[in-house]
Amino acid sequence: MPPEDSPLPAVAAETTLWSGHTSQWVHFWYYLFCILLAGGIGFAATVFGLATAGIGMLGYLALIIPMMMWLIRWWVTKCTTYELTSQRLRIRAGILNKKVDELELFRVRDYTMEQPLMLRMVGLGNLTLVTTDATTPTIAMRAIPGVELVREKLRNAVQHERDRKRVRQMDVDSVDDHGGLS
Repeated sequence: MPPEDSPLPAVAAETTLWSGHTSQWVHFWYYLFCILLAGGIGFAATVFGLATAGIGMLGYLALIIPMMMWLIRWWVTKCTTYELTSQRLRIRAGILNKKVDELELFRVRDYTMEQPLMLRMVGLGNLTLVTTDATTPTIAMRAIPGVELVREKLRNAVQHERDRKRVRQMDVDSVDDHGGLS
């Protein structure tokens, strides 16, 4: 057994490879709904205000509703950040209550990059990770900028971390009683 005062083994320095957050473009349809709702409220307040000789102008106060809906969605999205380091993926989320979720990169089993047409037109994409982590088996990073570069950095970092920790993944197929794959 090593003595208590023996030095700890050297740990590789952790460096930040990429950090970013989900783009607001992911909420395009929600924001469009807020605009249409505000337009409808404004139209109704104007018509009702003219019909009641100005008393209905208080209806414009209802414009606070779509504005607050927009602001809250924008703020929640802005407060969710991703940080890819050489050893882990860190996800910070929350406005008043903060939550930090960390995924060790050697636990990443697979990743999928998607670029739907609307996101591709603005240079964004989705990156989905399948992991062996018990608490977060799937992580979806939606509408992130430079998704191809992030995917490549992730791929290299996962390989490097697996090599550093000497971790290998085994793919096991289920075999039926007759020796065939099921």
